[in-house]
Amino acid sequence: MTYVITQNCCKDATCVSACPVNCIAPVPGAADFDEPPMLFIDPAVCIDCGACADACPVDAAVPADALSEAEQVYADLNADYYRGREPVSPVASGPLFHAWDEARFDWSLPSDFRGLDVAVVGTGPAGLYAAELLLLRTRSTVTFVDRLSTPGGLIRYGVAPDHPSTKRIGRTLGRLHDHPRVRTVLGVDVGTDVPVDELARHFDAVVYAVGAATGRRLEVPGEDLPGIHTGPEFVGWYNGHPDVPADAVRLDDERALVIGTGNVALDVARILSTDPDRLAGTEIADAALDALRTSAVREVVLLGRRGPEHAAYTGPELLALRRLPDVELVVDDSDPAIGEAIDAAAPGSQAALLQGVRRASFDHAGPPKPGRRIVLRFASSVTRMLGDDAVRGVCLDDGSTLLAGPVVSAIGYGGHEVPGLPFDRANGTVPHQAGRITGAPGAYSVGWFKRGSSGGIGDNRVDAAETVRTLLDDALAGRLPARDGSPRSFARVARAARKAARKRS
Repeated sequence: MTYVITQNCCKDATCVSACPVNCIAPVPGAADFDEPPMLFIDPAVCIDCGACADACPVDAAVPADALSEAEQVYADLNADYYRGREPVSPVASGPLFHAWDEARFDWSLPSDFRGLDVAVVGTGPAGLYAAELLLLRTRSTVTFVDRLSTPGGLIRYGVAPDHPSTKRIGRTLGRLHDHPRVRTVLGVDVGTDVPVDELARHFDAVVYAVGAATGRRLEVPGEDLPGIHTGPEFVGWYNGHPDVPADAVRLDDERALVIGTGNVALDVARILSTDPDRLAGTEIADAALDALRTSAVREVVLLGRRGPEHAAYTGPELLALRRLPDVELVVDDSDPAIGEAIDAAAPGSQAALLQGVRRASFDHAGPPKPGRRIVLRFASSVTRMLGDDAVRGVCLDDGSTLLAGPVVSAIGYGGHEVPGLPFDRANGTVPHQAGRITGAPGAYSVGWFKRGSSGGIGDNRVDAAETVRTLLDDALAGRLPARDGSPRSFARVARAARKAARKRS
């Protein structure tokens, strides 16, 4: 019996190097690595050794015979990835093994390299991966700096609470905070409490892993009405983010609208539709759980600007909606072209994932029909928000009205400027070359601050490796600026900054 990779996959790719028969793909650095949302095990090659399961930080690799009935689809997804691909390196008396890449030695350093004192701003997965590489490959010290009083970043505040296995990677990487060469400084906002130049004065290099924490706006009339939330705000609400008030979200109406068809949009729809008793054992915020217990919402509409072939969700996330107990997933086919696009979709495409999902026409200008459901409505755009003292619904580009509250605009995350560093407002990222921040010697970027809000948790591992290589190249070439402080002296600066911030508040 082979092993199978399931929905929990974070694309960390630790399993790739652990596999003794090279049967997991795509691999980091491959041309197609960024395309699928997960990795896949070739059932024709797997030898059932379990090395992938031992290495996986989120328990995504499991024996195929341990899959539940609902999880059997992942066995098909793994096999489908390899179907039609040409096997290589045939072995006369055994399975067809995949070719090994030529050995590379990317981490060759002089034996007398003393290591560096590096500050990492941000304690999410991107910063943790960068720190892990520095600690494992060199004798460097790392000082984490985070504006929040609790570390974790995206893993703590951005992963849905009903994905506990995905959150587990936070505990796996979080062990770095106990490393003897690591300090953690919390409650200090770099660029505000401590200028970037002051931080740089105490370290050989600074790695910025500040993410992308703001939600993109629709830029339509009425967008500032109470009851309208960005994706990051709503996700922060049910995860207990300190920046989001516990009473920020009201669930008084029978229909909620989520604008967007990406994974965050599906997360929001799933949390709004899940039986609160099933969420009670998760890390959901107490205030959010209390609100969901008294919620009037029984229909959630997911609104996509384009057709089903352009939906931004991944297969595993849509499959999770299809398996949600006592909640029906329905496609609004008021426009016949939507059903035609689904029926004609090629296997493995976004639209094909909806084949077999019930279709129906809906009038969203009135109250929802009895029952609990999630409705996917495509080829529809919001032209304005409706309401006076609070949002009551939206007007769509075809002139129709959709009554709903709350309205969640989950159309993407945007970066925020760090005062003292360059910033590309159009892309929401910091200008850089292979992680080296333009015009800021000794400053580097990783994660969404570097590349924009794309990719999952595991994508940060490859991203961090590129940046750390650039940093070490600069160190060996003598390109890092001189400093006149130390991590110890920065600790004193941080204490003073926190004290001043408390006085201001």
